[in-house]
Amino acid sequence: MTAATPRHNPNANGPKPTSVSLGRVGLYAFIIVTALFFLMPLIVMLITSLKTMEQIRQGSIFELPWSLNFDAWVKAWGSACTGLNCTGVKVGFVNSFKILIPSTILSIALAAWTGYMLSFWRARGSTVIFAILLVGAFIPFQVFIYPLVRVFSTVGLFGTLPGIILIHTAFGLPVLSLLFRNFFTSLPIDLFKAARVDGAGIWQIFRHIMLPMATPMVVVAVILQVTGIWNDFILGVVFAGPANMPMTVQLNNIVNATQGVKEYNVNMAATMITAIVPLAVYFLSGRWFVRGIAAGAVKG
Repeated sequence: MTAATPRHNPNANGPKPTSVSLGRVGLYAFIIVTALFFLMPLIVMLITSLKTMEQIRQGSIFELPWSLNFDAWVKAWGSACTGLNCTGVKVGFVNSFKILIPSTILSIALAAWTGYMLSFWRARGSTVIFAILLVGAFIPFQVFIYPLVRVFSTVGLFGTLPGIILIHTAFGLPVLSLLFRNFFTSLPIDLFKAARVDGAGIWQIFRHIMLPMATPMVVVAVILQVTGIWNDFILGVVFAGPANMPMTVQLNNIVNATQGVKEYNVNMAATMITAIVPLAVYFLSGRWFVRGIAAGAVKG
């Protein structure tokens, strides 16, 4: 028997390398420069929102605030003017949540069920349905705006909260259904067959086996839907109606207001408030997003 060499000995301990290679230095330099490049707009927005208009007029956008001043944030939230309406972005913030929560829940629930059915309960015509979903996932939604305006006006849903919720749910279904279908297809078919042998039905298998296993995929779908719905502008303008205008529409009206002095600190504060929800979702569920992608979100 030959003695184990340090290279193959799992218990071998040795000093860590003390020298730093040129390649490692270059790698970290590249990562830092890239991170600063993408973070620079966010940094400028944040420090500008904390400045007074007197400091902003000095012209140095990278200068730190003279003092922490949250007056711009307070005004952006509650009293910034959009035309003759001076209620800030809080109304749009609340409206965005009214649109976001039911749209996200409905679209993910329907997409998970559709993907499950297309994977394990392939009925007659399922191939055609899958082809329609595949085509619908890549058609620009702008193509459907005018026909949907006519249809929604006819049925009385145009300019209402249920109407904009239904729009976001419908436009989210093709992509999410494909993602869930690809995820469930990557699971072993023996798992499904074993549940059938034990007497589990279609709903029991989905609720107690498939859906818990699809938790990373659900997180991926939540991130996609929250980001898409919260940042949407055109669908909110067209279908939400004046009483249900989302956050992005309120932000657009504040930033593009032409009356009086241009308050850049208020504009930046309103933009930061708008970005809080997507940023929070990404930071809180980033590792789940990677896990969902690795678990089969992009497999086909």
